[in-house]
Amino acid sequence: MIGPAAWRAVDDGLAIAVRVTPRGGRDALAAGTPEHFAARLAAAPVDGAANAGLVALVAKTFGVPKRAVTIISGDTARLKRLHIAGDSTTLAEIASALYGPRA
Repeated sequence: MIGPAAWRAVDDGLAIAVRVTPRGGRDALAAGTPEHFAARLAAAPVDGAANAGLVALVAKTFGVPKRAVTIISGDTARLKRLHIAGDSTTLAEIASALYGPRA
């Protein structure tokens, strides 16, 4: 199954693109555009708090430990690329479910 550019299966898991909105009130990860997920974080972008919050949110959403989630680019940018280690098929199914059924 081929998903939008927001995620792609890799040999050892899933690579995802996320647009982060810090100080967004509450933590939530949802479908964004076809190019990226949208993450709202309560944490401010100070001293890595927003990045730590994003890692925890993605880990919880995908049902993996925090150590399985790595920010691979965009450390200080709103648009980030992350790697989630695990079974790529299972992780892709979770990503697809976040986007809901396509018409």
